[in-house]
Amino acid sequence: MSKQIDLVSLGGLKPGACGVVNAFGAAPDQVTADMIDRLREIGFAEGLKVELLHQSLFGKDPIAVRIGTMTVALRRKEANLIKVQLA
Repeated sequence: MSKQIDLVSLGGLKPGACGVVNAFGAAPDQVTADMIDRLREIGFAEGLKVELLHQSLFGKDPIAVRIGTMTVALRRKEANLIKVQLA
């Protein structure tokens, strides 16, 4: 019997929450290969641990995310393309 993995979007996490990047994507009309390539160039990759550090008070954009020792600012729209398994 296989165990189902529950994935959430990085943009849906609360500050202080951690997860492991599992996949990229959203509805086909919302994602482009360029967006995924940009996230990979920044440093996001499957298997990496990420932590949501901070979100803006108004509108909750941008958010600060830690990838290893690096801190990155993302728009929530971009963060929602990153699917994580909670750690």
